[in-house]
Amino acid sequence: MKHVPERSCIGCGEKKEKSSLIRIVRIRENTSANDTRDAAGFMLDRTGRMNGRGAYLCDNAECLALAAKRHSLERSFHCRISPEIYEALTEAVRKT
Repeated sequence: MKHVPERSCIGCGEKKEKSSLIRIVRIRENTSANDTRDAAGFMLDRTGRMNGRGAYLCDNAECLALAAKRHSLERSFHCRISPEIYEALTEAVRKT
């Protein structure tokens, strides 16, 4: 039997198959070791293969709203996330 990787949604906390979740990836502009809190932005990674630190989320806007309310993304990425980024991620989730 083949092993199926599971991940937890940072919004609702449910464990699901990795392939059924969306990965949010942190993209950095500044790669210097001294400035680790400079986050350039975030992207949705539907393939699960992009480089960078990632967090997994169910494929719906409700889980993203829960993650925003609980500050789960901020804890996962160790940085402050602006409301504009949450709005952009919500739009991206709703489009697909």
